[in-house]
Amino acid sequence: MLLTSFDPFAEFDRVTRRAFRAGHWTAVRPAMPMDVIRGKDEVQLRFDLPGVDAESINVTVDRGVLTVSAQRTEEAGEDEKLIARERVTGSFTRRLYLGDTLDAEKIEAAFNDGVLTVRLPLLATAQPRKVEISTDSKKEIAA
Repeated sequence: MLLTSFDPFAEFDRVTRRAFRAGHWTAVRPAMPMDVIRGKDEVQLRFDLPGVDAESINVTVDRGVLTVSAQRTEEAGEDEKLIARERVTGSFTRRLYLGDTLDAEKIEAAFNDGVLTVRLPLLATAQPRKVEISTDSKKEIAA
């Protein structure tokens, strides 16, 4: 597998939601939703980060683990009173284990219109290749 998502609190979150029935009637979404797209020469990760300042985003790679972190701050003024909150604020982190087929030295990241795109190039050994099939009939024809 190329990527493996790691969330140390996933089991705790699942048990808590089950105990308090959260998510039973409503969908629970991650604070940093991600799409993974496999292309011919690369894998792209696209993270939705609306309302996040580009300066608060960090992308690091350490020992085969890609870490993406960001922060969305409070936007209410002094004379404003918060009535309801559905938009998540605070710090967010996603960690993904990178497979051996990805080139960790050539990772690129760009942030445009609230979407962080991380490009992970595939190594040449990960590229699809055609395998020739030998048969007895081919040997006889060649002779």
